Amino acid sequence: MDDEEETELRNPFPSPPSHYSNYTSHNLKLLTLLRERQTEDIGETQNDQKQVLADQNDIPDWPLTQLEKPRADWILEDGQYNVFGDTWFVKETIPSLGELGGQQLYPADTTIDRRPALLSILRSLLSSYSSLLKSLLAPPPSAVSNEPPEWQGHVEWMTVMAQNIMSAANDLRPVQARYNLEAMMKRQLGLRKQETAAIHSKCDELQQKLQVLKGLSKQDQSQQIEAKDVVMSGSSETAVDMRAVLEWAESA
Repeated sequence: MDDEEETELRNPFPSPPSHYSNYTSHNLKLLTLLRERQTEDIGETQNDQKQVLADQNDIPDWPLTQLEKPRADWILEDGQYNVFGDTWFVKETIPSLGELGGQQLYPADTTIDRRPALLSILRSLLSSYSSLLKSLLAPPPSAVSNEPPEWQGHVEWMTVMAQNIMSAANDLRPVQARYNLEAMMKRQLGLRKQETAAIHSKCDELQQKLQVLKGLSKQDQSQQIEAKDVVMSGSSETAVDMRAVLEWAESA
């Protein structure tokens, strides 16, 4: 692969593969005939396909097997595939520090408690830092000495321990995300309960007001009925008095 093809593969918007023009209806038909006519004794070389498809026209010079679909079972078996020059894993996993080529000082098994190992790394880091300060305060080595300075070894060891601490912290990202999601859901549930309690309280308050209004309405109705009875009784007494006056006038 030359530099131009490598650059094209890593282009964010790469051009179609150069062999896309081979996927014609005629070539796909030839591939189907080749698979139907092939036997176990005939291989898949270029000469063999010309022999098998001798009665066909426009047989390409390149193998027709290049037009076959990718084998998904091979991808699943390998666990990875290549797209535009990059390698992608079928199952996304976070590689450990050891898999990345680093020196891992804590157990790789997530079921094992890592706290003792991380505490030991932290203590060793503090001790190395103290030793680094002592080596920096020490007089410099002689000019003829070929030995590396003492502080260089402490810096390298501190770098390894810092990498282990950061890698262990990154391994806890899923746990942190799960606890954050759990806390968020609990907070939302608490807010829902508060809103529900406020709605029930408002409903009880409205129900009490309706009861008061209903009582006032019944009281007004009873007062109207009493006033109507008083008016009816007064009109009946007036009618009796007029009848008595008429009877007296006739008798006179």
